Amino acid sequence: MRLRVEFTTEPFDLDEAPAHAVVAREVVQSAELDAVDVGPFGNTAEGDADAVLTAVDALVRRSLEAGATRVSLQINVVGEGEK
Repeated sequence: MRLRVEFTTEPFDLDEAPAHAVVAREVVQSAELDAVDVGPFGNTAEGDADAVLTAVDALVRRSLEAGATRVSLQINVVGEGEK
């Protein structure tokens, strides 16, 4: 099964990425995922279910440890041919 996760961390800072946002992005960029797209207002990552769920666990834990007060995420099953 393939999954896609979309996530954001808060609080936002438009001038400089807060530590919790940097940590979350580092987690997904270093994970064994097929597709990662990071941006200032949201991030997505896609891959095998085990890899996505492992990355989600790490990004939530590490983001909270780095000062996030909220982590919002959505996980979808990606069907064949869907991108």
